[in-house]
Amino acid sequence: MTVFYDGQFWIGVVEQKEGEALKAVRYVFRPEPKDDEVFAFANGPMLSLLHKCRTTTAVPLEMKKRKNPKRLQREAAKEMKTRPLSTYAQTALQLELEHRKKERKVLRKELSRSSHQAKKRVWYVNTKLDNFFEVFLFVLHRA
Repeated sequence: MTVFYDGQFWIGVVEQKEGEALKAVRYVFRPEPKDDEVFAFANGPMLSLLHKCRTTTAVPLEMKKRKNPKRLQREAAKEMKTRPLSTYAQTALQLELEHRKKERKVLRKELSRSSHQAKKRVWYVNTKLDNFFEVFLFVLHRA
């Protein structure tokens, strides 16, 4: 898990790698999180967020070659200075966002369609009742 400040909010990004697949979830902490808040998040909602994530990004498996520990340390420091997110994590987050956007669009369309059909049914029933009352009043006035 990576926690960083993006200029407005403190954000936690969780990456889970399973073979060649990578899942990434973003969580927004409003104020600067304390250690126990991050620990509570890691033990609580983090796992449920990872299970809800449906999209994955393919990450190529690399041949692991042993590197000098000093070089690893320099690379880690350089990586911490540059970007808090890997590009694979950004891709996974973007795919998840697009997937949820499509789901919301389908849901909105179904809701709109059902409300339109309900309005049509109400209109139909009202016109039938109006016709019935017109005939009833006509017969009543004739008698």
